[in-house]
This record gives sequence, structure tokens and C-alpha cells, in this order.
Amino acid sequence: MPTILITGASGFVGAHVTHEARLRRAELRLMTHRRTLPRTCSGVRTVAADLTDPGSLRGVCDGVDVLLHCASQIGGSAAANEAVNARGTAALVAEARRAGVRRIVQLSTASVYGRGTFRGSRPEELTRNPGSVTSRTRAAAEDAVLAAGGVVLRPHLVFGEGDLWVGPNLARLLRALPGVVAGWPARASVITAPDLARLLVATALAPDAALTSPVYHAADPLPVTVDSALRAVAECAGIAWPHDNLTVEGAKAILAAKGVPPGTLDILTTDHFFEADALWSDLGESPAAGFASCFRRAERWYRSTLAGV
Repeated sequence: MPTILITGASGFVGAHVTHEARLRRAELRLMTHRRTLPRTCSGVRTVAADLTDPGSLRGVCDGVDVLLHCASQIGGSAAANEAVNARGTAALVAEARRAGVRRIVQLSTASVYGRGTFRGSRPEELTRNPGSVTSRTRAAAEDAVLAAGGVVLRPHLVFGEGDLWVGPNLARLLRALPGVVAGWPARASVITAPDLARLLVATALAPDAALTSPVYHAADPLPVTVDSALRAVAECAGIAWPHDNLTVEGAKAILAAKGVPPGTLDILTTDHFFEADALWSDLGESPAAGFASCFRRAERWYRSTLAGV
């Protein structure tokens, strides 16, 4: 098995990636900064380095076959995003190339496309138009990886144990709104963290000939309705499902009055689903048994996490 260096192993997706790589008995090396690694990482070789300090990256890729880059800065200051996502990734990729790393795989995000309506397009059919400093700097990270011949995976909404972003934000939105917004008819691409980890590790280990594109969407091939996703979150958070109907503009006014950023409504009231068959096909993998079943596997996590949101 090749030696895989994983960054961001203490993060939500990174912890699942590390677990998946261990299941496949890959030789692992984890790049750590300050955060405590999950228990599943015990006994794995670690190297200390900081993406904001290019000098600390020297040697981290020596003897590494595959770099699986899951670390990123989400939110925070513009300076922090630039330092970690843009300059940090560029420095890490440069070190990987110096060390002769065979493959670089980056966990990115569909948010690099910015605002809009998306209905089943492939990556090459879309133009990146990031609307935040986080998305812009993650797009810059993609550029560094792609220039080095690497592979980029773009998920949209990621669910599962450890989720402190999607589920909690949806719960806050539901608590702030007294009704259903236009029936929540939009469809969205989702993927559970274990499935995303499986795709990332499989991409890291795949033969060169198997990968037909430098950029893939990473999602369940079948989108879910926003109504289904929100009902699952509401049940775990103990939120009664409202019966009143709201218009999109009415909902935005309510959120603004309560000091809740209304931007989330944009991805919940228009279609945001992306072509995702190509990656599964190229890797010879099959997705798990649908959103509802996968969400139930993380139900205990969400019940304990969302109760106080």
C-alpha cells in the first residue's frame, strides 16, 4: 500500500478519511497543527507542521506517495483564509512536488461556484464564481493542486457524525422561521461523511487510468429535496414542523429582523444539485443506501448536538 499523508485529520471530514484509510490498511502519516487528533488516529505516525508557516512544511512529504489534503480554513478573517487556503495549500503542493509525491487529492467545495441555480451539470460545464473569501481562497487552493496535476473533489452538503456546520445551521434556520418557505421544493446534492471519505481514499488509491477528470463532484447521485433534509434535522433537534407557509422574501425579512444571516435561504430555495455519477463510476464504488438511511446512522450525534442549537 502507498504511504498517504492526510492533512486536516482532526476535522469533520478528515477524521472520517483517516478512519477509512486505516480500514484499507494504508500506510498513514498525519500532519498536525494544534488541535487534538481523534481517538481513531492513535498509533498513527504524525508530523508537526503549520500551513501558515511554509518553513515548517519542509520534509513533511518525504517518503509520501499520496497527499490527501483535507485541511482548510472556513470562516474567520480574510487574512486567515488567505494564509491557510491559498498560500498554505500552494506551499504544501510545492513541497509535495519537491518530494516527488505521485498524486495530490484535495477536498474542496461546490461553493466555489457561488450563487445560482444548479441542475445536474458536470464540473467542466460550470464556471467558478466564489462569493466569499473562504470560497475564493479555496478556489485558489484548487488552482495550485490542478497546476500540479492533482485531483479535486467538490462536495456540496456533507452530513454525518461530527457535523458542526450543516446540521446546526439548518436547525438555527428552522428555529428562526415560523413557517415552511414555499414548500421547500428545491433539490440538493448531499453526501454523508463516511461516503465522502470513501471517495477521497479511493481516489487516492485508484490507478492512474481509472481517473478520467481532474475535477469531480462528490455527492450521492440522487439529490434530496430540501424538505426531506430539513424534516430529518427538525426531528433530531426536537423542532415542531410548522404548518404556516412563507414566501422567500417574507422569510428573508423575518431572518433579517432576528439577526440571522438570510444567505442560507439561497441554497435551500433553489436547486443545487450536481452531476455526481462520474466519480462513483470511475472508482467502481457504489453509494450507501440513500440519505434517509445514512442520516439515521448519525441520529444519536445529531440529537445530542442539535438539542442546544
